[in-house]
Amino acid sequence: MTDHIFEQLPELEHGHVWLVGAGPGDPGLLTLLAAHALKQADVVVYDALVDRACLALAKPDVVLELAGKRGGKPSAKQQDISMRLVELAREGKRVLRLKGGDPFVFGRGGEEALTLVEHGIPFRIVPGVTAGIGGLAYAGIPVTHRDANYAVTFLTGHDATGSMPEEIDWQAIAKGAPVIVMYMAMKHIGAISQQLMAAGRSKDEPLAFVCDASTTKQRVVETTLGEAETAMRDQSIQPPAIVVVGEVVRLRASLDWLGALSGRVLQTDPFASHQQGACP
Repeated sequence: MTDHIFEQLPELEHGHVWLVGAGPGDPGLLTLLAAHALKQADVVVYDALVDRACLALAKPDVVLELAGKRGGKPSAKQQDISMRLVELAREGKRVLRLKGGDPFVFGRGGEEALTLVEHGIPFRIVPGVTAGIGGLAYAGIPVTHRDANYAVTFLTGHDATGSMPEEIDWQAIAKGAPVIVMYMAMKHIGAISQQLMAAGRSKDEPLAFVCDASTTKQRVVETTLGEAETAMRDQSIQPPAIVVVGEVVRLRASLDWLGALSGRVLQTDPFASHQQGACP
């Protein structure tokens, strides 16, 4: 049955590039199409956040090229990565660009795809499970819940230069959704928290850091918006991490399924002693 499914999937052709999302870390979160691509690719150009267990699915003679981009650490320039994909495709290779999470969710997949278009390289996009959804699920935090929110906002904590994005309207962000999920926000979490509180968010609002989401190293630290910077320093929280703000964080007391598998006792009503979210 499994072989029959793979037989129906499209082939990664010579001279083509597939931009593939590897998910937040757990290799079990790879899509069938991603696994199919790994079995065919001649070259895999992969991000630093891609779990090595995902690469183990590649064929034995595959060439693995690290194109990791980690904040604050030496890394390849984005344009060099994009042009490397063009170069490999022009050599007739079957090229797999393997990116953490989803290539089109703060993953610069759009930039790489536009470079391929510019140089006439055929490509396919293979979406992946983004950390802002899948990673939080592994922490027992749903991004939506009817007792907490009917909207969620996703944002990045830094721009292409590493600075906090100037274009973000923090007043609108603070008022736009009860739940805010932040990628790459560690460097500026103090300033971001201050912006959100100045725009009306409570300093006591629950906030969680989910580090190394869905991997064996996963770590979750719960705190509040007002204490976020202090918690990050005192708890020595390090990237990669997803930051989530909102009442859904309280649901972890009931939905930490990984903790429950290890014997943790779950709470039956996480909202019992707190005012519920703004949704009717």
